[in-house]
Amino acid sequence: MERDIMDRKIISVSKKRQITIPLQFYKRLNLGNEVECILEDGKMIIKPINLEPSEFSVEILKDLVSQGYSGDELVRQFEIQSKNIKKAVAGMLEEAEAIAAGKKPAADFDDVFGPED
Repeated sequence: MERDIMDRKIISVSKKRQITIPLQFYKRLNLGNEVECILEDGKMIIKPINLEPSEFSVEILKDLVSQGYSGDELVRQFEIQSKNIKKAVAGMLEEAEAIAAGKKPAADFDDVFGPED
């Protein structure tokens, strides 16, 4: 699998284990105050995160319409489902932080895909 490496920069790690994201990377990725940090195959991957549930809005609306909601009831159910998405995202972030802090084990291959037959 060939990867597209657009830019590469060597950065230093402070004594407090802090790094500074290069400004051009920060701007290009449109980073906010938080990023997702993932350990994968001996690499640390830093990805932008988007906490806005707007990405899910279309999917929520499609699902609610398919369930027969319309008018005021559609709006009410949409508000409920949108709040549930916010709670779910917050829960996922808490779980990721617990895994990163070593307080909770990460899922292994079998947890994700089931045992090999």
